Amino acid sequence: MRKVSIFGATGSIGQNTIDLIARDPESYDVVALTGGRNTAQLARDARRLKADVAVTAFPELLDDLRAALDGSGIEAAAGATAIDEAASRPADWVMSAIVGAAGLAPGLKALEQGATLALANKESLVTAGPLIMGTAKAHNARILPVDSEHSAVFQGLIGEDFDAVERIIITASGGAFRDWSLEDMAQATPAQASSHPNWNMGQRITIDSASMFNKALEVIETKEFFGCSHDMIEVLVHPESMIHALVGFNDGALMAHVGPPDMRHAIGFALHWPERRKLPVERLDLAKIGSFHFRDPDMVRYPALRLAHEVLEAGGMNGAIFNAAKERALDGFLEGRIGFLQMAETVEEVLTRMSVDTRLINAEMTLDTVSQTDHLARKRADEVMAEWQT
Repeated sequence: MRKVSIFGATGSIGQNTIDLIARDPESYDVVALTGGRNTAQLARDARRLKADVAVTAFPELLDDLRAALDGSGIEAAAGATAIDEAASRPADWVMSAIVGAAGLAPGLKALEQGATLALANKESLVTAGPLIMGTAKAHNARILPVDSEHSAVFQGLIGEDFDAVERIIITASGGAFRDWSLEDMAQATPAQASSHPNWNMGQRITIDSASMFNKALEVIETKEFFGCSHDMIEVLVHPESMIHALVGFNDGALMAHVGPPDMRHAIGFALHWPERRKLPVERLDLAKIGSFHFRDPDMVRYPALRLAHEVLEAGGMNGAIFNAAKERALDGFLEGRIGFLQMAETVEEVLTRMSVDTRLINAEMTLDTVSQTDHLARKRADEVMAEWQT
């Protein structure tokens, strides 16, 4: 039996992971499940999978979790320290699906145990790519991508010489507002931004898809994971969301990964790697689909993509600044403090203001320095948003 842990078990990635594991429970020994405020779901899944420990990120919910697990023999814990402790428990395979920068520390803890890390938490590579990849190398651990785009690139590179790669194309659906005017986007509400045309995801990532911030993070993630130059990375709007990525080679060939918009494919590939096993996903009828469509992203509509390339060119701590400012700007939009288009304006302004602190930008990358940079960037984002309101 493989020992597995799932961090972010109550989110969409975590639930899809649990769906796959629960179909073959005799093959897995579940060590830890962590979640957020949905302690009832966390407890149900911990009982279902017979986990050793269940952890909520919120200390004030520990009593609720304990009550829900009463009589099960499953340990209950709460808070960031408890999540880190759970990540330090020996496991063969760990799903990193905590949303945001909060996923960095437990991911590092899992890698330090030599575990295979199935990485759905793109913010880890965005904020601290060299630290994550260096930790994996130092502890002989492996990282497998779970974002559908990066899983597609990974699969397209199997058996290939990376020196022969000329370009990496990741696709984007365009999100909820791909056909809206800029004027309408400026007036968009969180409810309107929370509806994705193709994927079933959480609210925050769905809004990030509408602003293309999610794709901007994936551009940075591509560079950090595959070690390519940022000018090799392209984004293509593909409304059908069935071609997840393409790898272009020096002979002019394009290797495309085609599949349904179902995260269980990328999760299952990482879960079963290096084998490829049968998965409960739709089989595409290409004749019925008929055609695929593509278009270049409009950089005026989606300034996040431009900012991602600027962050990669500048290097250093700019990834941590970019992500932290983006997370706070999203909070501001959800709270009604700023408009939809002001999220990108906020992030760009924070990057500009913090770029003058070269000592910060060029600091040695450790968990502490990344955390400090994240904290400062969030404060700057709050200051900028307060200025937008005056």
